[in-house]
Amino acid sequence: MLNNQPVLDRVFHALTDPTRRAIVERLCRGRASVGELAKPLDMTLAAVVQHIQVLEGSGLISTEKTGRVRQCRIEPEVLSVAERWINQRRALWERRLDRLGDLLAQEAGPSGKTRKRKGKS
Repeated sequence: MLNNQPVLDRVFHALTDPTRRAIVERLCRGRASVGELAKPLDMTLAAVVQHIQVLEGSGLISTEKTGRVRQCRIEPEVLSVAERWINQRRALWERRLDRLGDLLAQEAGPSGKTRKRKGKS
């Protein structure tokens, strides 16, 4: 997973901005032109283009110019890299919390009350 570290860094950096997350959300529903992406956003077209450049630099989206229109689309594999990283962390913490639950259940004993340990209050 270490070889994916630069990719993860770029992806998470790109997703820190709410505008870029909104663009990614929209592109998850299908391709869109830069103009379509800019329409609901309260900013200049130049500002939207800068956000798109950050997303493209992270690998989350790709763009293709057809005539005068630049179309954008999501790159699911790059999004999957971040998803796998998050899921690995989730699985780790679920295992840890399960072990803690088992330990607490053992401490409680059959009556359900926590036993006091010697020297502990």
